[in-house]
Order: sequence, then structure tokens, then C-alpha cells
Amino acid sequence: MALSGSALADRILGGWLGRIAGNMLGKPVENGDYWTRDRIDRYLRRADALPLTDYLPALEPPPDPVEFELRPEWQSCVRGRIHGSCRDDDVDYSVLGLHLLETHGPCFSTEQVGEMWLLRLPYLQTFTAERAAYRNLTAGVKPPLSATLDNPYQEWIGALIRADVHGWVNPGDPRRAATMARRDAVLSHTGNGVYGAMWAAALIAAAFAADGPRAAVDSALDRIPPRCRLARTVRRVASLHDAGVAWADTLAQLERETTGLPWIHVVPNAAVLTAGLLYGAGDFTTTIALTVRGGLDTDSNGATAGSVAGVLCGAAAIPPQWTEPLEDRVRSAVFGFDGARISDLAARTHRLAVSGRSVSA
Repeated sequence: MALSGSALADRILGGWLGRIAGNMLGKPVENGDYWTRDRIDRYLRRADALPLTDYLPALEPPPDPVEFELRPEWQSCVRGRIHGSCRDDDVDYSVLGLHLLETHGPCFSTEQVGEMWLLRLPYLQTFTAERAAYRNLTAGVKPPLSATLDNPYQEWIGALIRADVHGWVNPGDPRRAATMARRDAVLSHTGNGVYGAMWAAALIAAAFAADGPRAAVDSALDRIPPRCRLARTVRRVASLHDAGVAWADTLAQLERETTGLPWIHVVPNAAVLTAGLLYGAGDFTTTIALTVRGGLDTDSNGATAGSVAGVLCGAAAIPPQWTEPLEDRVRSAVFGFDGARISDLAARTHRLAVSGRSVSA
């Protein structure tokens, strides 16, 4: 990496801040069956918040819940009411992944990932594939069977949301980032679920050296099987973008092509995420705004898009309306980390990235 220590530190902090801000932006409207793209934009128009350049505003007077039913945590996630980040699994797994690497180093085993979950992560703060794997682990089921036994969520988005830290500690090395993410992902996922984690980790690692989001997307695609559905979907979004198709039309086309997949499945969410990155063109605000407006798993997609965009631009370039309300604090269900400073988590990640511990992965 050509980045100096301070520049690299700024980019890693940008990844952390971007992930948390993107997660907070998408959290009030997380429910892809209910919060469609049309409903999200109707809410934003009602709030006079298009284009979206800040956290979601609260409607005054409060809306009829039949028309706009926000997530229960919405009052702590909307503009003017944010004082530090809300707790969310999309951030918990980044915290847990950092602790995993600090404890076991880059050569951690999948079994050690499972042990870390049992030691540090409350069962009721896990969902879908992670909860199935957690249940299997408590019953003594070892990986890789922990990912397949009574687990209908094997290709959902959970492993992808755990991948960021593997990209942050491997700046400019998407191959190594994908290798580490795969070792984490197979605890709970198979197939495209694993490829999604590998792609996301490689995407973030590539963003440290890429000259823009398209270069990072292309580099990340090299790290997963070219004929898997995830790779074909990402390439499809890129081809529509290259052809000059509008963002909304691209997402409408991909929605037709992924019909039948659940809203938390990794493939349609990768389409929304890729569209947000490419049409956002490297601008932090536009990237996370388009990604969240794309619907589906809004907080997870916003988090990953924010991480990539934050690495691309660095923390110093993220507009203050996204970072100042976070007050350098993160809530977390990971034991021992609630109330941690975001800057401290980023500094610890930076130490791993430059210490040489990741070289042997």
C-alpha cells in the first residue's frame, strides 16, 4: 500500500464511521416487504427530504402507522435525535470480528469464530442464519455442519454483514480479505451466502487502492466464482449502469430478475448495494442515500455501502452531518464493548492492518 500511516488510519476510520452512519440511516425503514422503494420515497417526499442528504427526518405530526410504520428504534435514529449509534447486529459483528482478530490473529479457525460468538454474543441478538448456527453450536454441532443443519437461511445476507473487518485489516489485498471472510462465513452460510461475504471483504480491501467504486467492484468480482448468481447479478447491475440506464430503472429490472428471493437474501441485496456504489460515483452522501432508498435490507446495505464509501474518501471527507451525531460512541451487544469509542475501534483496526499480523493469512 502506498498510503502512509496517517492516511491509512483516516481511511480505516472512514470505514468504521461510514458503516455506522449508513446503518443508522437505513435502520428506521428496515423491512423489505413493507418498506419498498416507493414507500421510502413517499415518506421522504412527505418530509420534504429529497434529495436525501442527512439522516431520515421525523414527520411532524407523526404519521399514521398504517401508512408509515417505522422500526421501534426510529426515535433514536432520525435527524436531530441521534446521540451516539444505536445497537445493531450490523455493527456488532464488526466489533466481534475485531476482537476475534485481536485474540486469534489472521489465521483464526472457523471453530474459533463459533467460540467467540458463544463467549461474547447474546443468542437473542442473532438472527436468521446466525441464530441457526448459534443453536447448532450450543448443541455441539461443529462447522461446517453448523451452517447446514436446520438452516434455511444459508444464502441470506448475514455473512456479508460480518465481512468488513477482514477488508479493513487487509488494505489493498482483496485476495487475503476474501480468504479470511470465507473462513468466517462458512460457520453459518453456504453458496452465495459465503460468496457475498468474500465479495464484500474484497470490495472493502480493494477500495483502499481503487480510483473509484467501479474499480473496487471489478476487483472484488475476481475473488468469487464468475458464474455464481451473486457475480452474475453484480455484473448485470454494472452493465446497466454502463449502458446509461437510470438508477431506479436498473433496480426495477433487477427486482424482476430476482423475483422470488426473500428480501434478506444476499443476491437482491448485492444488486441494491452495487447500484448504490456505482450510481453514487464515490460521493459519500449520494452513495448511502441511494443505497438506503433502494430498499430491502436497508440498514445492512447502508452499512456496507457506507464502509466502502468511507474507505474511498476517508473520515476527514465524510460530511459532518453524518459523523457528528454519532458522538464517537457505539452501542453494542458484544460483551465488554458497549459504549466503545469509534475512534478507538478504528485505531485498534489500524494497528492490525499495519502490524504484519495479516500477512500470513
